Amino acid sequence: MTNETTNQVNNELLEDLEYRGLVYQFTDRDGLAKKLNDEPVVLYSGFDPTADSLHIGHLLPVLILRRFQLAGHIPVALVGGGTGLIGDPSGRSTERSLNTADTVAQWTNRLKDQLSRFLDFGEGASAGKLVSNYDWLSKLDTISFLRDVGKNFTVNYMLAKDSVDSRLANGISFTEFSYMILQAYDFHRLHTDHGCALQIGGSDQWGNITAGLDLIGKMGGGDAFGMTVPLVTKSDGKKFGKSESGAVWLDRSKTSAYQFYQFWINTDDNDVIKFLKYFTFLNKDEITALEEQHQQAPEQRIAQRELARQVTRLVHGQEAVDSAEKITQALFSGNFTELSEADLTEALQDMPTTVITDGSTENALIDLLIETKAAPSRRQARQDIESGAVYVNGEKQSGLETVIESGQRLHGKYLVLRRGKKNYFVIRFDQE
Repeated sequence: MTNETTNQVNNELLEDLEYRGLVYQFTDRDGLAKKLNDEPVVLYSGFDPTADSLHIGHLLPVLILRRFQLAGHIPVALVGGGTGLIGDPSGRSTERSLNTADTVAQWTNRLKDQLSRFLDFGEGASAGKLVSNYDWLSKLDTISFLRDVGKNFTVNYMLAKDSVDSRLANGISFTEFSYMILQAYDFHRLHTDHGCALQIGGSDQWGNITAGLDLIGKMGGGDAFGMTVPLVTKSDGKKFGKSESGAVWLDRSKTSAYQFYQFWINTDDNDVIKFLKYFTFLNKDEITALEEQHQQAPEQRIAQRELARQVTRLVHGQEAVDSAEKITQALFSGNFTELSEADLTEALQDMPTTVITDGSTENALIDLLIETKAAPSRRQARQDIESGAVYVNGEKQSGLETVIESGQRLHGKYLVLRRGKKNYFVIRFDQE
């Protein structure tokens, strides 16, 4: 790649980040632009293991590291195996619960595995690095840390940072008060050991990032820059990254691929274009085309479907997209007969489920409606059947004496009852 081509790619990189709304603050945009054009830049973002999985709130910095890597730069994903034992006060009004060292170590390994899905840590000029700050923080002794690192920070300087100042009213422990120095030391170590010149973080990390720049300047100097990304917000004021069942995780065992897909497809009309810019690698022309289609026919949810496809494919792969779309179609039509057992299990997981273990090979439909509480009484059950409001596995039922046989059970053990358009009830037949 020629210098002219390299400059064009890196100018386009910063312009693309700004077009997408992914830049909240730069410490020195012009200096960073020159650095990016002069040579491949090592950059990092940190992820503390506060749970056994990343969630979608972490996607923004992860994908920004990926955007830089695709432009020829070298990402460092830092998992906070050390700082995870301390707790970051940023963005919180109360102290974090401290987890055991074994728990943090297990979670650190889980996060490393997840980060490997998005960044290339293999071979090549822009191969990334995956590190844990436990490797150096655990080797610091108290006296050396206070003399060599702590002396570079005044209490007044630390109190002026938003992450600390916002906590003073409710109180902050010395443990969390020290977090800023530890993160600053991380930046210094990565700058010294790996030539890392850029730290990326959420807008609530600005104080920690600039503290790192100050420490680098006092402990040897060299080019170093900071960039923050906006905290993701939703137009309705609700917290991003939460579904009705809780946080949306990147671990498929915690948030199924179908639930993940549904989170994105349910994006509000006012947010969908912003999220296409944030979370996908679609180019400007593709996003503009989707925006035009969305404005012309928002009820078709074309933009939401593409957002769901793109992000689900990125996190879980094309197979997960195909599965989620099959489940979505089955729920829309009420016909579950074409689903694999795995897809059926995902489709049914949020539906009320009744387990029958009596070994029966046939069951009266009216009895099943009563047992699942799909109907409150036999009289109501009969009325629902006669009115054509009852379906079994997507097929309308019309006979009051209808008996459902074992051969009708999906994968030998499931029946899906539907009463009306959207009221689903699952029966699972288990052997005693």
